[in-house]
Amino acid sequence: MNPEDPRLRPLLVVDGANVVGSVPDGWWRDRRGAAERLRDRLTATGGPADGPYPGPYEIVLVVEGRARGVASVPGVRVEEAPGSGDDLIVALVRAANGRPCLVVTADRELRERVREEGARCVGPRALPPAPA
Repeated sequence: MNPEDPRLRPLLVVDGANVVGSVPDGWWRDRRGAAERLRDRLTATGGPADGPYPGPYEIVLVVEGRARGVASVPGVRVEEAPGSGDDLIVALVRAANGRPCLVVTADRELRERVREEGARCVGPRALPPAPA
């Protein structure tokens, strides 16, 4: 396999609603726009610089509710949760089948659920800010 194949990289799953909601910047007025800004930030930064796994990551941004409709871009795949974003995140971790997996969320219950599936977790502050 090609080492550039995303399936060979650690999987980074980002809880979009939780990360967007961690900064009171008016995201509630335009949830989709806030999710797009997060997607673009992930594209530019590639995920946590000091994560437990060396990058690059295969990055998946999970969106739900009024943040749906955000398109995937090269470097970030966007997955729309048909129901609970947390349930989709757990399913993505489970589908990783033992591949190194890092979840970005501050949600305590979700952290416990994905740890049970073998993932590691970091909080939203682990993501670097968007380049100026």
